[in-house]
Amino acid sequence: SAYDYPSAIIADRAGVDIILVGDSAANVVHGMSSTRGIGMQEMLLHVKAVARAKPRAKVVADMPYSSFSTPFTALRNASKFLEAGANAVKIEGNKPEVVEALAKNRIKVMGHLGYLPQTDRKPRSKGKTAREEEKLIRDAKSLEASGCFWLVLELVKEKTAKKITSNLSIPTIGIGSGRYCAGQVLVFHDLVGLNPTGFKPKFLKQYSHLSVDAERAVRKFASEVRSGKFPEKKHAP
Repeated sequence: SAYDYPSAIIADRAGVDIILVGDSAANVVHGMSSTRGIGMQEMLLHVKAVARAKPRAKVVADMPYSSFSTPFTALRNASKFLEAGANAVKIEGNKPEVVEALAKNRIKVMGHLGYLPQTDRKPRSKGKTAREEEKLIRDAKSLEASGCFWLVLELVKEKTAKKITSNLSIPTIGIGSGRYCAGQVLVFHDLVGLNPTGFKPKFLKQYSHLSVDAERAVRKFASEVRSGKFPEKKHAP
């Protein structure tokens, strides 16, 4: 998940296959408490910023809450994302009628099952019971049959995610769902340690700690300005 021009360039240069412009931008970039707080206007700006990087990776736009409530609404809003530079869209939950409508109009769709931030009250693992597992497998097959190209599994128990993956011909993409999905997704700011809030769930692996380096750099800048050390003669036009 990346939300702007520089992070899209970095991710693409690093060789990722897909850049998901997630509605998690609500939390990560805008400081909102819920992904419900972000709408089409903001998400279109994020998609346009990522698309300007002209990435080799596929750009998938996350459709925000209420933007795909009916097939007609979904088609109208998904078309806006494609015009903004996305290659596909992602929707949360088992919405076969929506997926079918988009697929019929040649719009690629990424599904999303498990923990659904737009509608679930709080994060919790799914697939703990046989009943939950069976429902997740049914929903996954339904989304595949409706025309999904990929399926995100968020906070799904590892054994259940493994069963879902083995039951589908489309790739699964895990976040907090263990080792057996076809691919994995993490938020750019989280994996590079650029999230200053201390957010660090069990499934997150931080590969660097950029917020520490950034704070140190800004602190040094402020100190040098106050002391008159910056700017120097060489910085003058």
